[in-house]
Amino acid sequence: MTQVVQTAATEVKDTLALRKARGAFFTPPALADFVSRWAVRDPLDSVLEPSCGEAAFLTSAAGRLDELGASRTHAQLEGIEIHEPSARAAASLVKATGRSASIRVGDFFEVPSERRFDVVIGNPPYVRYQDHSGAARLASRRAALRGGVGLTGLASMWAAATVHAAEFLRPGGRLGLVVPAELLSVNYAAEVRRYLMERFGRVRLIMFTERVFPGVQEEVVLLLAEDALAEGGTDHCELHQVRSIDDLDDELSTGAAQHRWRPAHARAKWTPALLPATAFEAYSNLADSTGFEVLHEWGETTLGAVTGRNQYFALSPAQARQLRLRDSETVRLSPPGSRHLRGLSLSTEALNRLGAEGAQTLLFRPGVKRSAMSPGARRYLDEGEQSGVHEAYKCRVRSPWWQVPISEPADLLLTYMNADTPRMTTNSSRAVHLNSVHGIYLKPEHRPLGAALLPIASLNTVTLLGAELVGRAYGGGMLKIEPREADHLPLPSPQLVERLEPDLRHLRAPVREALRSGDLLGAVRLVDHAVLRDGMGISDNQHAELVAAHARMSARRLARAANPRRSS
Repeated sequence: MTQVVQTAATEVKDTLALRKARGAFFTPPALADFVSRWAVRDPLDSVLEPSCGEAAFLTSAAGRLDELGASRTHAQLEGIEIHEPSARAAASLVKATGRSASIRVGDFFEVPSERRFDVVIGNPPYVRYQDHSGAARLASRRAALRGGVGLTGLASMWAAATVHAAEFLRPGGRLGLVVPAELLSVNYAAEVRRYLMERFGRVRLIMFTERVFPGVQEEVVLLLAEDALAEGGTDHCELHQVRSIDDLDDELSTGAAQHRWRPAHARAKWTPALLPATAFEAYSNLADSTGFEVLHEWGETTLGAVTGRNQYFALSPAQARQLRLRDSETVRLSPPGSRHLRGLSLSTEALNRLGAEGAQTLLFRPGVKRSAMSPGARRYLDEGEQSGVHEAYKCRVRSPWWQVPISEPADLLLTYMNADTPRMTTNSSRAVHLNSVHGIYLKPEHRPLGAALLPIASLNTVTLLGAELVGRAYGGGMLKIEPREADHLPLPSPQLVERLEPDLRHLRAPVREALRSGDLLGAVRLVDHAVLRDGMGISDNQHAELVAAHARMSARRLARAANPRRSS
């Protein structure tokens, strides 16, 4: 008999906002059916769906057990759901299949794991770390820690849910989860990747070109892990890539791995698994050679200034004149955003031109003593307080609230969110930067050469491909690169740049012209010829492999912005 076991529940009307808050995104039936057919293999398999929502996976598993001829009198299906109305709906839906299920109402992370299930399948809740706080965060981190995984404060809820779910499997069991593709790339998931490779004898990943969930930009991956608690785990994962959910049946029938990926170590990112083996070998040989170094060897990458309210602190020259501010009460600023950083240099002339066109090229930063300010600055502070600027979080926690912490101007500026690829720009204007871009502070011994030539040298296919691998695909097809990720960006080494200095300086004019006309790949072809072909001596075939690999990774990322999947 299907039952709902209540451990803690309050009757609250469910809404889209509430479902989003608890990370509930209901799964397309075709996806649940595929996972169930893969995971449920024996008529006696016991199945758990954690955070089961309205039992998309349990109902699919019920149908799969019917296919296998399992007795309907045998209790094999269980679920856990924090939202009581959803739990009741889940029980009713499973009952409608003619099978029984036990649905426990409660927080999945508070349910002690018992290694008694052959199959754990589901769609773990996805709540970003910003919204995953308080007691819920503590419970999830405790659950992950019980599985031997320590998670940082940046971890989203799915990471802990994945580990805790696997802890319910008996030896030889199978785990089939829909998880964010962050699993492959983010730093906080490193311990989850280690856990999966140590606890399972086989780990398979299925990626989608198109978006899976309507209205959700986050990319997802099917995690199919089997042979739980296998001695020695595995040293590789298998990658399969399909266009959409509609292509999953073919994937199930063929079963052969499209690509096997052996990371350098268990915590390493799995993003390179998306590359064909020959392309990854060509990339690795160059990135690991003496001709390339990671960005961290050139210098330090840092976040920009956080004002707390850009629209207040960032001013145009016309606004500063209207307020009658003293020159000493503003600081030269790279305007918010990064649209203006698509060339090789942000010069004083270019910054002045932006300011004349109305861009916010000044940061309001008067002294610490109000009494020593100009009348215009004092009036502007009064206006800020009247409109509540001083109550914004970053303003509220600093003293005085109007003194934005800034660093010395960076040598180079690096774009943060990118439709094409991260761009590096010489900061000739000596402007401070906001957190919409990163600053690169070159080591003293590399400063003259790097400030002048790294923006050119970085426009090569190895660096572009490296950005796709160390960065993270974000909603809308954007490529996001954090400072710690940027540290690992492969760049021509100081020795190679010094050797190629005459050629790179000669390229400045044609590369700048190509970038001005919007021809990024034309600029890359020019730099590839100097850096990769002449400088590194790679062959036509190697170069073609690299170009194709970058095109593949870039197209895959952009396709998700162009092809949202409609609800069925």
